[in-house]
Amino acid sequence: MTTSAKKTLTLVLSDAEMEVLDALSTERSLSKTAVLRQALRLYQTVDVRQQRGEKLFFENGKEKAELMLL
Repeated sequence: MTTSAKKTLTLVLSDAEMEVLDALSTERSLSKTAVLRQALRLYQTVDVRQQRGEKLFFENGKEKAELMLL
């Protein structure tokens, strides 16, 4: 079993960004760190697929919208 070294990061967020992080943390019963880790994994997945030329869509049964990233 390998253990990876952990690093510390200081993050400065706007009030609006912190409110979003607080809300997601509360809604999902996760720590803020866990929410940010999930966000990083999601962003990495989207980025890898975008680099391969794939597209990401959201559907609600009636509508379909493509996620466009800059």
